[in-house]
Amino acid sequence: VTVSADWERVIDATYELFGSPDILVNNAGNSARFNVEETTENIWQQQMDVHSKSVFLGSKQIIPLMKKSGGGSIVNISSIYGLVGSPTVTAYHAGKGASRLLTKSIAMQYAKDNVRVNSVHPGYAVTPLTNEFFADPEQRNWLLSRIPMKRIGSAFDIVPAVVYLASDESSFVTGSELVVDGGVTTQ
Repeated sequence: VTVSADWERVIDATYELFGSPDILVNNAGNSARFNVEETTENIWQQQMDVHSKSVFLGSKQIIPLMKKSGGGSIVNISSIYGLVGSPTVTAYHAGKGASRLLTKSIAMQYAKDNVRVNSVHPGYAVTPLTNEFFADPEQRNWLLSRIPMKRIGSAFDIVPAVVYLASDESSFVTGSELVVDGGVTTQ
C-alpha cells in the first residue's frame, strides 16, 4: 500500500473486473511501540508510509475514476490514536493523525465532484495485530478499566460504521470522523 505502482495495478485490475470503483476503504496498519527517543528515522518513516502515505496514494489513484463516474466514497480507517495521545506508539499517533487531516483536506477538495471522504476511528479492538497484547491479563484489565462500556471491541463493532460511510445512506456526510471506541475518547 506504500508503492504507487502497486496501487496503479490494483486499481487497473479492479476497473477491468468490475468497472469504475465507487468505494475505497483504506485500511492498512501496524504498530511500533516506541517513545520519541526510541523511535528511529526508519521506524518513523515506515509508520508514516503505512498510515498516511497509503491513504494519499490510494485516494490519488481512485479519485479520477470516481470523478469520471459521478462520485464515490472513500473511507479511511484511522484510530482513536489519531485523535488523542498516549505515552507510547509515537510514530503511530503521528501517522494516524496525518490520515485524519488528509481525510478532511481531500473531502474539501472533491466534495464538488460528489466524492465523499470520511474516517473511522476505532478504539481498542481484537484484531490479529492486537491478539497478543490482549492475551496478557494485566494489559487486558488495564484497557478494560479505560473503556466506559467495559468491553473490548471487535470487527463486528467497526464494520457497520464503515458500511454506513461507504453507502448512499451517508450521501450528505463528508470530512467526518466516526469514532467507534466504547466511549474511550469521552473522558
